Amino acid sequence: MTKILWIFLVFAVLPFSFLEARSFYINPATGNDANKGISANQPWQTLQKINDSSFVPGDSILFARGTVFHGQLKIHVQGDKKKIILFSSYGHGSMPIIAADGQFEEAVLLYNSSYVAVKYLEITNTGITRKPLRKGVYLFLDNYGEARQICLDHLYIHDVNGSNNKAQGGGAGISWDNRGNKVKSRFDGLLIENCKLARTDRNGITGGGYTNRNNWYPNLHVVIRGNDLCDFGGDGIVPIGCDGAIVEYNRLIKGGQRFPEGDASAGIWPWSCDNTLIQYNEVAYMAGPWDSQGYDSDWNCKHSVFQYNYSHDNLGGFFLICSPTQGNEAGNSGTVIRDNISYNDGGRITWKNAGFSPIFHITGPVKNIRIYHNIVIRDRPVNPKEDKSLITFNTWGGDWPTHISFIHNYFLTTDTFTCKYGKATHYFFSKNSWRGHFVNCPEESVVDNTPINDPLWNNWNAQKLSSLFRDYKNEKLTLKSLFDTLRLNKH
Repeated sequence: MTKILWIFLVFAVLPFSFLEARSFYINPATGNDANKGISANQPWQTLQKINDSSFVPGDSILFARGTVFHGQLKIHVQGDKKKIILFSSYGHGSMPIIAADGQFEEAVLLYNSSYVAVKYLEITNTGITRKPLRKGVYLFLDNYGEARQICLDHLYIHDVNGSNNKAQGGGAGISWDNRGNKVKSRFDGLLIENCKLARTDRNGITGGGYTNRNNWYPNLHVVIRGNDLCDFGGDGIVPIGCDGAIVEYNRLIKGGQRFPEGDASAGIWPWSCDNTLIQYNEVAYMAGPWDSQGYDSDWNCKHSVFQYNYSHDNLGGFFLICSPTQGNEAGNSGTVIRDNISYNDGGRITWKNAGFSPIFHITGPVKNIRIYHNIVIRDRPVNPKEDKSLITFNTWGGDWPTHISFIHNYFLTTDTFTCKYGKATHYFFSKNSWRGHFVNCPEESVVDNTPINDPLWNNWNAQKLSSLFRDYKNEKLTLKSLFDTLRLNKH
């Protein structure tokens, strides 16, 4: 009897990693929650069965392709470094659909979990009417500690009708948040890649977390890569509360489509982040009554780097660089904007701020900003009502930008570009190439319609560059090969 008890106790205290990993199958048409679920021939039936079950490292929870699950999937699991827990699909046909139907705040809730992957699922959350905070996928940590190695991959998230009013709480296709007063919580290893998002209102992919510098505990190793976002109501990709986040190889088309007057949005921008790297992204056709730039270096951020990005046809312009005078925490310092392309950005002629859409809008007490080796072209017909400003410095609450440099950029217009400096200080222009007609721009632009000593700029003109951009649009070039051809990423 003592020996049997000893054996029982040994197995009772064995860690989960010693347990054999299993695959569980779910099919709403052929399943039954009374089944064991470990065979495709005897699957479970409902999301509730999954939500009520426990899983161990290495388990796979697989949804039948070609089926629809109505309700909410709740994920609260602990995998380990060598054995993640996988939520994915099986069988043939279209990806399984998880449809929350507006009955839950989020269709997929991933709560206080580590070492988990969610892949190859279609996710919707469409209510009868819009509702603030409605989301497709929500990752939430609360008094948890560090959540490691979480992956969202090949998800198709669409028709999430949250509020398009930011003050009401908005809504998103994918959103994360982390908090905790007793136990600080953060993501260390969050990967969002190869996902497609469409009609997710208000936003595409957004984050959250500790943003106050007096309680700074940033998320680490956050990577947002290779995602395709289209037709979203407000902002596109916004990492928040991170250190060292990477946003790369994403494509954002037609954002800012539905947010109201008095609100603002932009394509890709970090907030309350340090050392963010944003590269090889395309943002196009951002719209809306305010901001609506392709990219934004926002406040409470230090040392953001934007490189090898393509921006075109964004109604609010190419770039916003901003910080308020009051309550700006770390402000905005050390931003680098290099080796990017802006093509035919700007052009807002409706809403209250019609006629305001400079290519670069630099506002508030931002400092130590370096803008170099970028291509900025406007070769389309210009409406008489639209903004012709290439660069506009502005104030946000009293203070102005300082220590801003523009070096070795290529500026070309077939119409007119103007520059507006206001009370900005210590701004600097050197070795830029100015092609076209410029008003109130630096003295170097007056005499600089002749090529400067830069083989890159001397080898290109408006016709060649426009042809190259058309090749990219017609999928004859990848985004990386576009930059390879221009050699913007080779110096």
